[in-house]
Amino acid sequence: MDLSFSEEQVALAQTAREFSRKEVIPKAAHYDETGEFPREIFKKAWETGLMNVEVPEAYGGLGGTCLDNCLVQEEVAFGCAGINTSLSASSLAATPLLIAGDEAQKKKYLGKLTSEFCFAAYCCSEPDAGSDVAGMRTRVTRHGDDYVLNGQKRWITNGGVADFYTVFATFDPAMKHKGIACFVVDANTPGVKAGRKENKMGHRASNTTDVIFEDVKIPKSALLGSEDGGFKIAMKTFDKSRPWIAASAAGVIRRALEESRNYSLERRTFGVPIASHQAIQFMLADMAIAYESTRLLTHKAAWLVDKGDFTSVVSAYAKTYGADAAMRVTVDAVQIFGGYGYTKEYPVEKLMRDAKLLQIYEGTSQIQRVVIARNILGGK
Repeated sequence: MDLSFSEEQVALAQTAREFSRKEVIPKAAHYDETGEFPREIFKKAWETGLMNVEVPEAYGGLGGTCLDNCLVQEEVAFGCAGINTSLSASSLAATPLLIAGDEAQKKKYLGKLTSEFCFAAYCCSEPDAGSDVAGMRTRVTRHGDDYVLNGQKRWITNGGVADFYTVFATFDPAMKHKGIACFVVDANTPGVKAGRKENKMGHRASNTTDVIFEDVKIPKSALLGSEDGGFKIAMKTFDKSRPWIAASAAGVIRRALEESRNYSLERRTFGVPIASHQAIQFMLADMAIAYESTRLLTHKAAWLVDKGDFTSVVSAYAKTYGADAAMRVTVDAVQIFGGYGYTKEYPVEKLMRDAKLLQIYEGTSQIQRVVIARNILGGK
């Protein structure tokens, strides 16, 4: 077992770390407060090569691995989890293309992400169908050689700024997972519109909206894979993306640990730095344990994905443990800062708000436990 990184991976992580400290951290509080979309930061990230990491070189990308992407996302999330969410959302939207797209689809859409600064969005969740993907109600019907989409998607990251969407829809809700198909849809297609931007508790720098489809006519060439293959594409996409969420959690945990360590060495009570108190030391120790555990699970999950194993339950382990640990660690960080931690003068209250979403999106911590339990009981 060799846990070291290649020279290229070390350089990539260092580039992302420098970018986060120079471009993200100084501006994160502003974008969190205003809820503005930090387009200029994303433009610099795109120019630096920190977006679309896993797009193959054949389509203009870095040709990076899932592990490469995790290294980048940990560093960006260290600066701001919300900025990292929108930065990585194009990769999420690109994943169905990587899984099931034909050569023409990949060349057009993956090539678009790398040849020009733009965004993409993944449209799966709905008002009444989040973790229950098979319960979606967005309908697709055949119209000659074309298809027509009608429905509403919710909680769509980059929904209001994307140039194209990968969209999941059902031919018949009664068919559940067997009736779901996946399509790639240009945002300027007639009948496609973004809803209002959500006013969120955390991840406020990311753009989150509804995406509405009203009699949207799309060609047969928009279909990714087969008409009954959409559910499998969605599940493979989540298997591939869960390590990214765990990597984001690792970044949040590491930031909370760094801020808490520095503060505990400066803040004095009873004549000594609070770092001298065992109660604080234990919380810092638990933060360090959480970071190392999350990072190791993340890298194992990414390694398995890179081997082509999309069925491993380790991605669910990584996301569940990482998200729950990030929530616990950031709550402790606020506690270490005391009253100051409850104010916006220090960054730990933002870390706590940002950590919460990690337990919710792309499959809640409870749904991950369902996946894990089924794996256990299935004897795998």
